[in-house]
Amino acid sequence: MRALGPYGGSAPGYRLTTFLIDGESALDAGCLTDALPLPAQRRVRRVFLTHAHFDHMASLPMLMENLYGQGPGLDILAPEPVLSTLGRDILNGRIWPDFRRLPSREKPSVRLRVLAEGRPYRAGAVSFTPFSVSHVVPAYGYIVSKPGRSVLFSGDTEQTDRLWEAARRARNLKAIFLELSFSDTQLTIARVSRHLTPSMVREELPKAPPRVPIFLYHMKPPSLARIRREIGAVDEPRLRLLESERGFRF
Repeated sequence: MRALGPYGGSAPGYRLTTFLIDGESALDAGCLTDALPLPAQRRVRRVFLTHAHFDHMASLPMLMENLYGQGPGLDILAPEPVLSTLGRDILNGRIWPDFRRLPSREKPSVRLRVLAEGRPYRAGAVSFTPFSVSHVVPAYGYIVSKPGRSVLFSGDTEQTDRLWEAARRARNLKAIFLELSFSDTQLTIARVSRHLTPSMVREELPKAPPRVPIFLYHMKPPSLARIRREIGAVDEPRLRLLESERGFRF
């Protein structure tokens, strides 16, 4: 698994949120076409979305275009509210071509597949189970599992017990990937936009499973330096800020 992009904003050297779970499955699509050369893009068969905000699917339209006519097509998977927004607001023939109808309705190059909350979806050796979190639009975290072990992705969320309930359900949890967007000096915008800050993360730590490392992602680049200082002041060895191209085995 590779964190192609761990950031919640875009600037040179800061890639938008994207995790390549294996060569064929990605979680979110902020930077797939920026991070992967064309041969690697052609291996991608499916993208799981946490929600429909632009920083989590900015590269998805370009990926659709790059994969057009290349192999079996692309599956986009998420609970219905996320896919409904994608279909209505992006694949509408005005913002972007509707690849669900190209080259034809009978043989589309892109397929939207609805996931049921709480129900695993198997993709090869990996299962993806969405669970709802608390954000300004319908949003979901995922438990990503292989036989006998799992990791958890929060997606974009404010403080919510649903995240930790999902963590307790996860089998042999190896890591938690937790969003952290703003510094504590930006509490107002964090609360309005339903994101986390270092002080909020500190308050959530007692709810987290013990001894499981927590990798923080989705930092806004203008806030990153202050976030580093504030997380350092928390003095919790489980907390680690994620960087681009970090690889994991689970």
